[in-house]
Amino acid sequence: MHLASQPPVLVSVGVLASWQGRDHTGPAASPAGFVGREPAPTEETLKILDVRWTPLGSGNGHEEYLRGHIPAAVYVSMGSHLAGHYGPREGRHPLPDPARFGDTVRMLGLNDGDTVVVYDDAHGTSAARAWWLLRHAGVEKVYLLDGGLSAWRAANLPLQAGDVIPRPGRARTTWGQMPVLTMDDAAVLPEDGVLLDARAVERYRGEAEPLDPQAGHIPGAVSAPTADNVDESGHFRRAGDLAERFRALGVDDAGVVGAYCGSGVSAAHQIAALHVAGVPAALYPGSWSAWSNTPGRPVATGEQP
Repeated sequence: MHLASQPPVLVSVGVLASWQGRDHTGPAASPAGFVGREPAPTEETLKILDVRWTPLGSGNGHEEYLRGHIPAAVYVSMGSHLAGHYGPREGRHPLPDPARFGDTVRMLGLNDGDTVVVYDDAHGTSAARAWWLLRHAGVEKVYLLDGGLSAWRAANLPLQAGDVIPRPGRARTTWGQMPVLTMDDAAVLPEDGVLLDARAVERYRGEAEPLDPQAGHIPGAVSAPTADNVDESGHFRRAGDLAERFRALGVDDAGVVGAYCGSGVSAAHQIAALHVAGVPAALYPGSWSAWSNTPGRPVATGEQP
């Protein structure tokens, strides 16, 4: 695995703070997978997006955002901005319509050449969806804030309350910049590649399924929970450690790699971690929610692929 083969995915709290003109000490060198402090974006070209969301509806991301967010951050809604709305066989969070997502990008205030930082308060599992979609739409300089909002708070950096309404931008989007798997692609990928299931182990095994009509996993898929991409503090593991993790799961330089989860959200976190490890990978957006809603699709249970 070539740790420098993918563009940077992550930005540290120290670098983001310095971009905002705040004094914050941090390492001079950027680890593999991280963007460097220089060249720094200007105030006008630095855009920050808050992507707080809970899959089981146990919280209100916008209300939490209004109580306090990183200064200048604009709130992004998972359901309204980062997903389409189709039938069950398309999954709970299908990809949005390309033209509509282009409008969303501009509504969020983005212009060509901007540097975009996305974050959440869930170890990046929802912010990664925004990272992936923006990359898919041709936004090149988009980064996940490593450690998210909790890392910003832990550094005693300030929060801003209330809404931030951006001035509409003029970004031009180019859809299709990240590899995508169809349902049929996901079905056959394990034959000559590696398909990673990013959900919790109990959902993979079929022991529990809180959201979808069937429990289990796509036959041939390997269990690889996104929780193992981060350490106890919620920061991404080092690039070398992630490379070792994925190698142990069967990922190598020669094979095709894909990822899915429940609805294509946390699987984007898996794609981000793979990129940090130097591995390009494809997303199956419909994920288990689409697969389990489609009659005739086989379902595997237990620990084995």
